[in-house]
Amino acid sequence: IMEEKTHTIEFSEKVFKLGLAIIAVTALFLIGQMIYQFKSLPQNAPHEITVSGEGKALVKPDIATISFGANTQGLKSQEVVNRNNDIMNAVIKSIKESGVEDKDIKTTFYNLTPIYDYTPRGGREFKGYSLDQQISVKIRNFDKISEILDKAAANGANTIGDLQFTVDDMEKIRAEARTEAIKNAKEKAMSLIGPAGLTIERVVSITEGHGIQPPQPFYGQAEAFSKDAASIAPQIQPGQMEVVSNVTLTYRVR
Repeated sequence: IMEEKTHTIEFSEKVFKLGLAIIAVTALFLIGQMIYQFKSLPQNAPHEITVSGEGKALVKPDIATISFGANTQGLKSQEVVNRNNDIMNAVIKSIKESGVEDKDIKTTFYNLTPIYDYTPRGGREFKGYSLDQQISVKIRNFDKISEILDKAAANGANTIGDLQFTVDDMEKIRAEARTEAIKNAKEKAMSLIGPAGLTIERVVSITEGHGIQPPQPFYGQAEAFSKDAASIAPQIQPGQMEVVSNVTLTYRVR
């Protein structure tokens, strides 16, 4: 019986050692395959680098946009509409007389709503109607801005605001900033690739972002243009706009 146990233990040890040997050979084979595949890769395998550049373009605005409006209230809707129409027609007429064309005047808001007073018990009492009308005006001759503001107020416009300056051909300005940004990104790429001994194969991708810093209008006093001596129109300086382009280039290099 002892001899049978001894043979069984010896056989188990042989099986265990054989299993270890098989595992070791398999591991060596896999490692050898990995080394072979790595050595088979070309030494000049392509890589990618990404660079970014920024370009700016300064431009003086050539368009001013501003809104004019009137709010009228009354008991009867038709009376409110008629009174509001009279005011806005007079405002628009004065704007056109200052050289603004029809294409640069656009109605942006028109809202007629009933007015109610709410009682403490939760009821409501009808008080009439309220009409709000707004127009947006593009002014191309900046020398006329103060005149247009003054005349619009003198003719009954009681909401005037949202003055903004912009450029009619904004895409042209963006193109200038974009060209500067690409130039800046290319210079950065050359400063990295040259010293590293790499060569450019091609541009893989390009992305772009824009930003606009609007000018801050300056308001000052100016002589009144209307007959009302108490009416003083503001003097406005449009300043400059800054358009910023951010470009990211990805190059395939060797």
